[in-house]
Amino acid sequence: MPAPSSSERKACWDARDLLWKCLDDKDDKAAACQNFQSEFEAKCPAQWVKYFSKRRDYLKYKDKMQKEGFTPAQGPRQPS
Repeated sequence: MPAPSSSERKACWDARDLLWKCLDDKDDKAAACQNFQSEFEAKCPAQWVKYFSKRRDYLKYKDKMQKEGFTPAQGPRQPS
């Protein structure tokens, strides 16, 4: 598979940005952004769709950890 041209990459990134904005505005309700999701999948290579989806999940998780902090889970009790 040849690498996407610069115009194809720009179209993909623009579609991704529109989808992410819609998801942010709609509290991650994918059904409300289905038309943007379809456009994103049509304009981007499948591997990029997978990467960008995981990337968004990671960025949202990272942002949540920075805002709310991290509380480690308690491990098993140590015998006395």
